[in-house]
Amino acid sequence: MNIIETMNLSFRYGGSATYSLKDVTLSIKRGEFVGIVGSSGSGKSTFCLTLNGIIPHSIHGEFSGDVWVDGMNTKEHSVAELSKVVGLVFQNPDSQLFNMTVLEEVAFALENLGVEREEMWRRIKWALKLVGLWEKREEFPPNLSGGEKQRLAIASVLVMKPKVLVLDEPTSQLDPVGKESVLGLVKLLNKEEKITVLLVEHNTEFLLENADRIVVFDKGRVVMEGKPEEVFEEVERLEEVGVRIPARVKLGYELKRRGLADRAVLSSEEIVKILRIAGNVRT
Repeated sequence: MNIIETMNLSFRYGGSATYSLKDVTLSIKRGEFVGIVGSSGSGKSTFCLTLNGIIPHSIHGEFSGDVWVDGMNTKEHSVAELSKVVGLVFQNPDSQLFNMTVLEEVAFALENLGVEREEMWRRIKWALKLVGLWEKREEFPPNLSGGEKQRLAIASVLVMKPKVLVLDEPTSQLDPVGKESVLGLVKLLNKEEKITVLLVEHNTEFLLENADRIVVFDKGRVVMEGKPEEVFEEVERLEEVGVRIPARVKLGYELKRRGLADRAVLSSEEIVKILRIAGNVRT
């Protein structure tokens, strides 16, 4: 069953001559992990903003088509209503953090909704333990590392118990350790907590290994979609639209180009085996 459906979705920002999204029709299944890729300006971030109603309710422009989230048409429901279903995490965690302690940050949305005290405390403890920040609940958020700040931003969304988590380049400003911690958390939320995940991410190695499906945007349109091994097989097409090719796919593509493999998407073990055989043949 699909939790997100878009039909002929188009959007143009006010004052812009071009559409940021054009005729996007896409379905996302419950529990699915979808990786979203494309070059800068391809429409990825704009698409994310349509999923919890920020577009068209808060950001105005020329909007047409439909977006349904858990059966709700986003044109007919407020951002507050939709945020209970779709949690959105941006690339800069500092833009989402403004309270004095980690605990207050996670409690903020629940307090605004008037959630009963006992339930609020249960959710806060669950979310902070899940993201590994329970022991830092009294910390001042600006004192956290980049990865910890991003995990806190995710926790402040998780307390709303969303069915869908949308992350727009959440690791773009993090160091390698921070990237690993955030991506590991995203994987856990999908596989163990069964949350539907849409991840905009330039780390295509991670998406190749973990996503159920890849959606490729170019100039506001969905130009490719399918299983990771199907999409990343199209190396030349992906390079044309500015998508970063995973390292092992690059190597596999070169082996395929030289007639040593029948496909580009190979496992590390397959690549090693081919290289060993090729080396033995030469000697």
